Amino acid sequence: MRGPSGGEVRPPRPAPASLPPRLPMEAAATEAEVRLLLQEARESIEAARSYRRELQQRLRGLHQAREQIKESATLTRDVLEQHFSDLKGTLKKLLDERLMSLLQEVDVIEQESIKPLDECQKLIEHGVSTADDLLREGESAVDGDVGTQNEKLCNFTKKALHIQLDSLPEVPSLVDVPCLSAQLDDCLLTILKNQIFRHGTVASRPPVQLEEFVEKPGGILVRWCKVDDDFIPQDYRLQYRKSAASHFEDVYVGSETEFIVLHIDPNVDYQFRVCARGDGRQEWSPWSVPQIGRTTLVPHEWTTGLEGYSLSSRRNIALRNDSQSCGVLYSKAPTYFCGQTLTFRIETVGQPDRRDSLGVCVEQRNGYDSLQRDKAVCISTNGAVFVNGKEMTNQLPAVTSGSTVTFDMEVVQLGPCSNEGGNFKLRVTISSNNREVVFDWVLDQCCGSLYFGCSFSYPGWKVLVF
Repeated sequence: MRGPSGGEVRPPRPAPASLPPRLPMEAAATEAEVRLLLQEARESIEAARSYRRELQQRLRGLHQAREQIKESATLTRDVLEQHFSDLKGTLKKLLDERLMSLLQEVDVIEQESIKPLDECQKLIEHGVSTADDLLREGESAVDGDVGTQNEKLCNFTKKALHIQLDSLPEVPSLVDVPCLSAQLDDCLLTILKNQIFRHGTVASRPPVQLEEFVEKPGGILVRWCKVDDDFIPQDYRLQYRKSAASHFEDVYVGSETEFIVLHIDPNVDYQFRVCARGDGRQEWSPWSVPQIGRTTLVPHEWTTGLEGYSLSSRRNIALRNDSQSCGVLYSKAPTYFCGQTLTFRIETVGQPDRRDSLGVCVEQRNGYDSLQRDKAVCISTNGAVFVNGKEMTNQLPAVTSGSTVTFDMEVVQLGPCSNEGGNFKLRVTISSNNREVVFDWVLDQCCGSLYFGCSFSYPGWKVLVF
């Protein structure tokens, strides 16, 4: 189709179809989907980061394991080379000393055996010389002048009679004189070879390992266990050092599998290691992998200044002295918390008295001569147990030198507890000499921590607290 000007006239294009307007509900749904996707993406990113951290942590663990293998292998090589070098030097020295001893024996036997032969030789040589002289004199007498012949023959005959020409010294036969030889037992080489081939072993793991560290006030309870089923331990040896120190120190040798290491500074890292000695053996096993332990609990200390007691430098040992002053020695602060174990160890004993006491209390009270009072639980040196000043029916054995008395408490709450107070019950376990008593101690207030104390009427008692 053409227009008036002759140009082609095209039909108009249809208008594009417009999209229907978006409803508000659909827009909200789309935004929710976006937020959900973003949340899922963020969670995936955080999961990926966490996954990467875990993998990196495992890589560090693998690196430490690899370093432990390499370092222990290098150390083991050095130990083996040094040991066998020392062994070779010692064996050479011993063999040289034995050789010199045997050669000296040969020299002594030779000298002692030659001496009588030398004496016999001198005697024979003297006889030969005498016979030579006699021969020359006899030949001269026989061949001499006729005028002097009779006189020479007479003198020769007399001289020959005095010499005893028929007397000959005895020469020992060869079977009667020593014939030296060396007796060398070839089985020594076999024995040495068997011993050397069995000497030394290389263990990929030590037979014992550290198992657990438990914080104690001013100490750490260290536990270890046997990890080699074929190993039969007789004794264990525990060592420790501050992480900055260069040398380990022995802290325990015995048959137990746990030990409380005392005199530990709070919030300081200590390294521990343990080894064992097999049944019937003299040498110790390889050391366990060193591990780090620490305690955040301050050590228990006795209060200074009480006239009747002398304290150690660390103030964890109290000695009842000869002072006539009497009273209760309390802890410096309420450092005993429920859930812990408080231990008293009797180092030395004095004369017992029924008013003696070892125990814990809610508060310090001056003017009392014993913990056998209100708001306190204790044990007397005769084994009697007191709760709030009243003696229990159950009784423990009397304490002696070396006895250990322990207090364990756990909270059993009866009613609402607040800073203003309320019914409060503690389950108390007192143990001594393999016996224990268990009872409930009811208080009228909450006690987050408790004091400990002791009292002795007579001097000589010494007690360690930890």
